[in-house]
Amino acid sequence: MTETPNLPALGARPNVREEIAEALRAALVAGEMRPGVVYSAPVLAERFGVSATPVREAMLDLAKEGLVTAVRNKGFRVTELTARDLDEITAVRTLIEVPTVGQVAESVPSERIAALRPMAEAIVEAAERGDTIAYIEADHAFHLELLALAGNRHLIEVVERLRYRSRLYGVPKLAQKQELGFYAREHLELLDTVASGDPAAASAAMNHHLRHVRNAWADDPTL
Repeated sequence: MTETPNLPALGARPNVREEIAEALRAALVAGEMRPGVVYSAPVLAERFGVSATPVREAMLDLAKEGLVTAVRNKGFRVTELTARDLDEITAVRTLIEVPTVGQVAESVPSERIAALRPMAEAIVEAAERGDTIAYIEADHAFHLELLALAGNRHLIEVVERLRYRSRLYGVPKLAQKQELGFYAREHLELLDTVASGDPAAASAAMNHHLRHVRNAWADDPTL
């Protein structure tokens, strides 16, 4: 079975392969590209308005990350993740991100933290437009920048890989029900809490946020 997902338009970045890979990762996380479905590089290339070569190269990058597998003479199949996989990913993210955000609150000047506000507002704006891909991309950028304030680039690399393996199938449904704005504004509240300089409150806010990522965002309200 082949399918054409809903994908964002490409911008003006010179590295087309990298830009396509980023767009495909966001589509995977949002559920625009579904597990078990085979996607053809030429079909995706037509959607992006580019040749098949950079799309194929981008998909091979995703295959190295374990996000898709190559299907001979057909394309690439999206890797399936179980509920246990997502639980374990969230558990590892919690172990890393909760104390790191607390560290940022305790040690980073509030003005540096507050400087991320435009990034948090971009998440809200994407939610108001109902643009789920832009929402996930803005969310991704915001959280990595917040964690980067701790000054550990290896930590960022680990979290980024974990985020790409997450699945947020509930985000489009929240957008359709016009409930995504509620979760988007949570980023502003998180930022304000971190900027207040209270490490315990910041850690608690981050833990609360990650629970939303695993339940409502992942379309699993039982957790």
